[in-house]
Amino acid sequence: MSRAIPRTYWVAGAAVLLALLFAAAATVSAANGGSDARPAPAPRTPGLHSADAGFARDMSVHHQQAVEMSFIVRDRTQDEAVRTLAYDIANTQANQRGMMLGWLDLWGLPKVVADEPPMSWMGTSGGQGGHGGHAGHGPAKPGALMPGMATKEELEQLGAASGRDAEVLFLQLMTDHHKGGVTMAEGCAQLCATPVERDLAQGMVDAQRSELTLMADMLKQRGATPRG
Repeated sequence: MSRAIPRTYWVAGAAVLLALLFAAAATVSAANGGSDARPAPAPRTPGLHSADAGFARDMSVHHQQAVEMSFIVRDRTQDEAVRTLAYDIANTQANQRGMMLGWLDLWGLPKVVADEPPMSWMGTSGGQGGHGGHAGHGPAKPGALMPGMATKEELEQLGAASGRDAEVLFLQLMTDHHKGGVTMAEGCAQLCATPVERDLAQGMVDAQRSELTLMADMLKQRGATPRG
């Protein structure tokens, strides 16, 4: 049976290419000291509480749960459309997560900051320092680390469901997850100072908005609707 599910591999592929270009540019800049031309200024390394670093840390956690939910539903249904969507999400977001964690290593920054509230970077100005809120997102629901993320109880419900029930719950949870992810990515597209990271964030916005439309259609096909 043919399927018309749009793949999102282009996001991961483009992001990987941009990361390689970013690394290459940094290497050329560092090695340019012996040339006759005036060396270009070294790229500014993001600070500990910058939007660049905060987004990389928070979105890595956000993506990890999306990968987890995708693997859960893969084993709870035989529906080809849902399994394909879950595979695409897991593949894309696992690749993006690896890139963001790699950037933190490149910048010499920790992957976890104990005293940093989730999404506090969205209150920064120009991606440099500061904490605060952002008008574009609401508070996380009780038991969830960040807006859009599922609670432990919801993950357990997904793991216990099967067939259509698992499909509907996965699509509803992932719809919430994508809505939270889009808001975070839009924040980085506006606030992050690193061009390659802004490009990645905008790619996330575009891809996840497309998947939100797809998931709404898939829920309708199953006689259900997004939550909220």
